[in-house]
Amino acid sequence: MNSLHDPESREASRLDALHQLELLDTAPSEAFDRITRMAAQLFQLPIAAVSLTDVDRQWFKSKVGVEHNAIPRLKAPCAAVAESGTLLAVPDLLEDACFRDSPLAESGIRFYLGAPLTTKAGHCLGAMCVLGTEPRAVTEAERTTLTDLAAMVMAQVELQHALGRIDPLSGLPNRNQFASDMLDLRIVAAEGEPQLAALVSLASPEQLSDAMRVMGSAWLDEVVRTAVPALRRLAGEGKVYHVGTTQFAFFAPLGASLVRFSGTLLAWLGERAPNGQAGFLTSATVGLVRFAVGQDAPLDVLRNLHSAAHDARESESGLRVYSAEQDALYRRRFWLIGELGRALERPDELHLAFQPKMSLKDGSCTGVEALLRWNHPEAGMIPPGEFVPIIESTSLARATTEWVLEAAMRQLVAWHAAGVALQVAVNVSAVNLEEPDFCERVLEGLARHALPAACLALELTESALMRKPKAAHDTMERLAQAGVNIAIDDFGTGYSSLAYLQDMPADVVKIDQSFVRGMENDERTRALVTTMIKLSHDLGHRVVAEGVETSGVAQLLREAGCDEAQGYYYARPMVPALLAEWLAQCAA
Repeated sequence: MNSLHDPESREASRLDALHQLELLDTAPSEAFDRITRMAAQLFQLPIAAVSLTDVDRQWFKSKVGVEHNAIPRLKAPCAAVAESGTLLAVPDLLEDACFRDSPLAESGIRFYLGAPLTTKAGHCLGAMCVLGTEPRAVTEAERTTLTDLAAMVMAQVELQHALGRIDPLSGLPNRNQFASDMLDLRIVAAEGEPQLAALVSLASPEQLSDAMRVMGSAWLDEVVRTAVPALRRLAGEGKVYHVGTTQFAFFAPLGASLVRFSGTLLAWLGERAPNGQAGFLTSATVGLVRFAVGQDAPLDVLRNLHSAAHDARESESGLRVYSAEQDALYRRRFWLIGELGRALERPDELHLAFQPKMSLKDGSCTGVEALLRWNHPEAGMIPPGEFVPIIESTSLARATTEWVLEAAMRQLVAWHAAGVALQVAVNVSAVNLEEPDFCERVLEGLARHALPAACLALELTESALMRKPKAAHDTMERLAQAGVNIAIDDFGTGYSSLAYLQDMPADVVKIDQSFVRGMENDERTRALVTTMIKLSHDLGHRVVAEGVETSGVAQLLREAGCDEAQGYYYARPMVPALLAEWLAQCAA
């Protein structure tokens, strides 16, 4: 076992402290050069330097009267200062048994005075030194002066280090220090040894946003300052790291079990009483990550901690252990966002498939719904159920709807030229309804392609309509007045408010497939669908049933007075060429 009194261990710790400061081989700094020039002037000597003792060299962070950046460590007086941690005065190198045959003496240096550069933890990094070409005695006042200058150098070192390692608000070490300390675990633990880290998130982004809109940034500062003492108690003897706006990380004691450590954190969450306004406006969560000492990258561990703490918001306990499987889903989602943005600019990856809508009265095809399909060059066909929900939650909504509308209109032009009269329905997101120029863009596209407005239908879900009802109503009203058909999609799964259904200028109500598929085997569902159909008719809407897969369901819908049906019983979504063949077969 290593001992602090063992010279090899002490030197290893000293070198580690030096390398952590990230001073070696850095650019010159005026802050250090100013002190070095002062030393040369005060001692009236031609040479002064801030010399750092590395494994086999003396590297000069700052220098006066020296051309080279480093000299060998062997027989260098500064190395002796670093090893002893004490001031060293050599009046005449040629008269000193240790240094008479040193490289410095051979270069003509006769006088050396060096004061140790010592960290608060007691590690000597090197020396603040002055040198001359003539022998010289050293006074006590000169010893004190050089010691003071060395202290000034260390103050500058610690200041620069703190600027990149300490959060100014909480006073806690930041994520840079977390990463550094995580690597240092290799000193006290075996390579690959399992270890635990925790991240406490004091509030969700939504909670922070809502509270700061009312109370401002001073409130956030108070949340952080108030939390620090409790988090230090929770971390015990370990450090607490301020790694995010309201996020704090720390390591479990070496050898701690997941069960015991989780129990400690859960107890803290359970006992955390509201403290002032912040306690009532925010809720804390904890993420836990298991990692291997010396093998997992610190920034990967931090990312996993953030992920686990975010997932914990869906947990009743408020604590979640990092799941690689769940993380893979998030990474896949992130990948999909980037790839879809790229695909929208390429002509060969995205295409539309069209699913027919059938009249339940005469069996004719009354129109088609345009459905986006994605054939990725490497991943192959990506299911719509995987990428479509992502669109509404990102800035891709506008570009995607624009792409689909343009492709649908081009197809309508082709069909009209071939003598095929079909209405095409396009799905529109809540984000599109909030775009101030959405109506103008739709009508401009119809005019540019010389298409009548009635050939286009826009399908909007209940949840989209209710996100900003007034904006949605105004947009729908203008489109409806221009002749564009409006359909309320997935009816029954959202708000199902009679007030909005009565007020919205919709032509069609589409009953969601979750109700339609259960009609054959559930009388209550059948009664509910029948009521939906009658209610929609009473309000002046046509009704389309989605997800029709059997003749029995089709017959029940016909008996209930439903106008149209859509589903696999009639046809799956098809590309235009296959749809043309299908239409020809229906007409035969």
